[in-house]
Amino acid sequence: MTSAWMMFFFPVFTVCHPDTAKVLFKSSEPKPKYSLGGSYRMLLPWLGDGLLISDGKKWERNRRLLTPAFHFDILKPYVQIYNDVTEIFLEKLQKACNSGKSIEIYSQVSLATLDTMLRCSLSYEGHVQEKGDSHPYVQAVRRLGFLSIRRLMNPLLHPNFLFWLSSTGREYKQHNDYVHEFADEIITSRRKSLEKDPNQLQKSKLDFLDILITAKDENGEGLSDLDIRAEVDTFLFEGHDTTASAISWAIYCLAKYPEEQEKIYKEVTSVLDGRSQLSWEDMSRLKYTTMFLKEVMRMHSPVPFISRWLTKPMILDGVEIPENVTVDIFIHCINHHPDVWPDHMEFRPSRFEDYKSQDKDPYTYVPFSAGSRNCIGQNFALNEERVMIGALVKRFKVELVEGHVYEEYPEVVMRAKYGIKINVKQR
Repeated sequence: MTSAWMMFFFPVFTVCHPDTAKVLFKSSEPKPKYSLGGSYRMLLPWLGDGLLISDGKKWERNRRLLTPAFHFDILKPYVQIYNDVTEIFLEKLQKACNSGKSIEIYSQVSLATLDTMLRCSLSYEGHVQEKGDSHPYVQAVRRLGFLSIRRLMNPLLHPNFLFWLSSTGREYKQHNDYVHEFADEIITSRRKSLEKDPNQLQKSKLDFLDILITAKDENGEGLSDLDIRAEVDTFLFEGHDTTASAISWAIYCLAKYPEEQEKIYKEVTSVLDGRSQLSWEDMSRLKYTTMFLKEVMRMHSPVPFISRWLTKPMILDGVEIPENVTVDIFIHCINHHPDVWPDHMEFRPSRFEDYKSQDKDPYTYVPFSAGSRNCIGQNFALNEERVMIGALVKRFKVELVEGHVYEEYPEVVMRAKYGIKINVKQR
C-alpha cells in the first residue's frame, strides 16, 4: 500500500495487493462522490445517483430493484441484438479487408458497444455505428467522458463554481443537457405508452427501461423519472466504455497471439456447426473463448482502478488509515500481482481452466470488481464479448500492424494511447 497527495491537495492511498483490497471490497464504504478531489464527483452531474455512484440505503434499494433486469430470461433475447450490432461492425472490417488498409478498431468497437447499449436499454436504433461522431448522442457521450477526465486532472476545475464558469464547464453543460433531454424524452414517451397499453410488457423482449419503469420495492413504490434517468445513463456509460475496452484488447490479443486466434476459431466453428450466428445456448459452450476473454481482462483490466471514501478509520495492511480520505484500489495491479500471478506477463488463457478448482481466493481476480458492489452487468458484458469475438474470428483473421505502437493508457477505462490498428484478412 502506498500513499500520495492527489494534485498536491488531497490525500490518496493506493492498494495493490488482493488481501488488502479484500477488506475494502467487503466493506460498505462509499464512492468518493462529494470530496473535492473525488473522481466519481466529476461524473455526478452526468450520471446522477445511479448504481455506480450512489451508496447506503438508496444503493441497496436500487440494486434490489435492478437485479431482475439481468436475469437470464431477460438477457437471452439480447444475444440477437449482439449479433445484429456485430454484423454492422464486421461490415466495416470487410471494407478494410477489401481495401487492404489497416483499421483502428478501438473507436469502431466503442461505437458498436454504444449501439448495443442503446438498443438493449432504450430499444433505440439510430444508426449510431454508421453516423459515428456525426450522431449528436455519440458526440455528447464522448465529449462528456473527455471533459470529465480533463476536470479531474486540473485542480482549478474541481470547485463547482470555477468549473461551471470555465469553457470546459460550459461545454460539459451543453452536452450534459443534451444526453439528459435525450433520455427524458424516451422515458416520458415509454411511461405513457405502458400506461396506455400494459400488455406491451408481455412482449418477448423487454428492455432495461421497461424493467426500470415497472420495478416496485416491498412498499409498492417505484423509481422516479430522475432515478430512472440516472440508471439509464449509468448503464450506457458503464456498459459501453468498459466493454469496448475489453473487446478492443481482445482483438489486439487475437492479433498478437495467432495460435490463440486459431484455437478460438476452431471452437467457434465447432459450436456453430454450420450455423451463421451464435445463440444463447452457445454461450456456455464457448469454454476456451471464455478463458481467453478472462485472460484478456486480467492482462488489460478494462477498469484499471476504483475508489472508496473512508467514512471511519480503517486498518489496511496493518496501518490505520484515517477517515475522510480516498483509497484507490488498483485492479490492474491486483490482476498482475506476482504473489498471485508469478508469470503475470505471460498470456495464458489455460490458467483459468482450473481456476475455481484450485480454490483461488475470488479477490485475486477482479475485472468486474468484487463484493456486494461488483458489476451487476458482468454476464451481459461477457455474452456481448463472446458474440463479437466469435463472429469476428469466424469471418476474418486479424494481424498487428508492423511499426504501430500498442501502449496501454489507463483512464476511467483502459484505453490504447495510439489506438489499436489491425490488418484484416478474409478466411
